[in-house]
Amino acid sequence: MNCPHTAAAPADRNAGAVAIDPLVRDLDGETARLRDAGVLARIDLLGVPAWTVTRHAEARRLLVDQRLVKDIDAWEPWRSGVVTRAWPLIGMIDAGRSMFTVDGAEHRRLRTKTSQALTPRRLEAIRPAIEEFTGELLDRLEAGRDENGVVDLKAVFAQPLPMKVVGMLMGVDESRHAMLTRQYKAFFSMLTPQDERLALLAELDVFYTDLVREKAARPTDDLTSALILAEEGGEPLTEEEVVGNLKAMVAAGHETTIGLVLNAVRALLSHPDQLRMVLDGEAGWDAVIEETLRWDTPTTHLLMRFATEDIAVGGEVIRKGEGVVVSYRAIGRDTGQHGPDADAFDITRPTRNRHMTFGHGPHICPGAALSRVEAGIALPALFGRFPGLRLAVPDAEITKLPVMTQNDIAAFPVLLD
Repeated sequence: MNCPHTAAAPADRNAGAVAIDPLVRDLDGETARLRDAGVLARIDLLGVPAWTVTRHAEARRLLVDQRLVKDIDAWEPWRSGVVTRAWPLIGMIDAGRSMFTVDGAEHRRLRTKTSQALTPRRLEAIRPAIEEFTGELLDRLEAGRDENGVVDLKAVFAQPLPMKVVGMLMGVDESRHAMLTRQYKAFFSMLTPQDERLALLAELDVFYTDLVREKAARPTDDLTSALILAEEGGEPLTEEEVVGNLKAMVAAGHETTIGLVLNAVRALLSHPDQLRMVLDGEAGWDAVIEETLRWDTPTTHLLMRFATEDIAVGGEVIRKGEGVVVSYRAIGRDTGQHGPDADAFDITRPTRNRHMTFGHGPHICPGAALSRVEAGIALPALFGRFPGLRLAVPDAEITKLPVMTQNDIAAFPVLLD
């Protein structure tokens, strides 16, 4: 793994920083260390210092603070050349122009058409297609068991479903889904050498640019065509902007749902009394989904915002030019927001303890409703078809992928009955 030299910062400024483990060997332990480090914790991201916010109330305020921006040129280590393209996480921050990398009026211009395409009415219109996809994958799950009756729930069900849905929305041919899954997996993995990751990003740029040009020549009824044809304030999106939106939406649109579905299944299998409550109709699947989003967030750390002036938070000061990460998993376990039992999975938790896993403010995840719809179809269908579903290995043997930003499981072997 190619890592840069450490960003310049006074030694005492970064003393006691929590190192974010690129191999994700102890996510629970890391979450606890971040919470113990304070409301605003100093962290080390592969040699680069930053801040992370670990509490719900403070995160909520910071996510609407206009002094924190997405523009990487506001980040001192980047401006000074201390952080370069050699840093393994740079592709998650310097990702081209899109609604995820700009603020203010430009953000609204880039986001509006995407938001319009994912309205509740539109999501209800595609529900039958999602239900059909789900049924097809359940058939594959049953047919895919090995001689011991074991099948990987991730590879056969949880992973292809959201990729198929987001591919349908974006107008990406199904023949390219496997390629995109491989590309994004390699992009997020901390085991991918940085030169390969940069080459991969260039390949994705070519793929999405070709897609955009094809849709520009022959528009169809999909989000890609809608973005190309959009004219917000009389100014259409540029090719670069459409490509940037697509790259980020496809990545976020399938990765989040994979984590949500698998984490929900894992939580229910490790809490059989709560699974029984759901199967008996004593609790709803929406409660499962929201508690999973709070307790075992699909996104662990969201990179990054940059301070345009000094900002005081929780007795610390984010100085102008410093970077801020939002640690959603630590925030989801905030006892101040969710009570002293915040570390417990509990689908009967009062709804007043709402989580913030999909963000807050202008940059709230535009695909949040889609992810909820997919999980709301997939989970009851899965357990309705296979109510005796259980892990094929001890829970302790389920391992995380080496991904610093997503809460992603390597494989999820199950027995269906």
